[in-house]
Amino acid sequence: MESSQLRSNTKSKSTSKGWLLVLGIILIAANLRAPLTSVGPLIGTIRDDLGISNTLAGLITTLPLLGFALLSPVAPKLARRFGTPAVLFGSLFLLLIGMVLRSFWGISSLLIGTVILGLAISVCNVLMPSLIKENYPLRIGVMIGIYSVAMNFSGAIASGISVPLANQVGLGWKGALGIWTLLTLVAMLVWMPQLRRKQQKTNSLTRNENRTSLWKSSLAWYVTLFMGLQSMFFYVVVSWLPDILKNQGMSSDSAGWTLSLMQLALLPVTFIVPILAGRMNNQIPLIILTAGFFFIGIAGFLSGNHSLVILWAVLIGIGAGCSFSLAMMFFGLRTTNAHDAAELSGMSQSVGYLLAAVGPTLFGYLHDATNGWNVPLIVLLAMTILLMIFGVAAGRDRLILREFG
Repeated sequence: MESSQLRSNTKSKSTSKGWLLVLGIILIAANLRAPLTSVGPLIGTIRDDLGISNTLAGLITTLPLLGFALLSPVAPKLARRFGTPAVLFGSLFLLLIGMVLRSFWGISSLLIGTVILGLAISVCNVLMPSLIKENYPLRIGVMIGIYSVAMNFSGAIASGISVPLANQVGLGWKGALGIWTLLTLVAMLVWMPQLRRKQQKTNSLTRNENRTSLWKSSLAWYVTLFMGLQSMFFYVVVSWLPDILKNQGMSSDSAGWTLSLMQLALLPVTFIVPILAGRMNNQIPLIILTAGFFFIGIAGFLSGNHSLVILWAVLIGIGAGCSFSLAMMFFGLRTTNAHDAAELSGMSQSVGYLLAAVGPTLFGYLHDATNGWNVPLIVLLAMTILLMIFGVAAGRDRLILREFG
């Protein structure tokens, strides 16, 4: 009788710990977009309040992406040294400091805080896919789907409520940005029980540390270039789609709502696609479908057909959701252990966010040089073809380990 009760209590505690881990993953994911997407709608207000130039204001959105590129390769090494749960907790604490600095002082602290929160988010971005592979090897698709939806949903909500919080609620831009520290505090509290698992994770991550560098693997480069192109594509569209639509005669409000609709369209896909990808022997059909969504959407905007603008935006949103989810899935599907997943994630996100940081500036230059949006949109079409080529190569049923065989 006592033995049965003991087993029941043990099972209950195990279930509780399991749900606590899932909740922790959801809350960390929710912290990876909101601190960034809450800035865009308030850029003009921040610029006017602090009296800074447009160039300096642009750095507020570019600096975190550069932080992603610089620190991403270091994150797996930190995980091996201190354990993934501990590094994630430390990153949340760093994120909290960054948001406080960004929100409550002047120009210098705004920029320093932005850099700090970018570095913190980059570590979480890299380590979350490997954490999911480590803890849910048979349910990677479902967990990546949950993780992706939580991240993108919080990002969409943050960009939608920033202006109302600043103006209608009366928090100002500092309060509208600083309020997200509450979400980070909640995530830290929920994550604290995971710190006791540090040694177990550390040991599991160090098993293969003497293996050949992933940077020498062609398959790793296919995954990396797919990740980089989809990141660049997304940030270019998010940065310039409103201007493209306004140039075609749409009002500012309508252009903004179209961009919001595009981001909302990717939410259901970010849950469904990882599940489908996890059940397939290879992901090539999904890659081709993703490239098709992007190509038709961009071609639609290039055609100037205003009556179908919503359709083009939704197709691009679906493509963005598919490509992001597939990139996250490749980190686990193309590797055999959590350590390699973290290394591949770090490599891919380093290159990916460097391209994402350069992309909007490059496309702005193309617009200025050609005095229009046709050439930049044609370049996006060419990028879609490259995305498909590298995606098909990454989507084949292979493992990076076999390349080292």
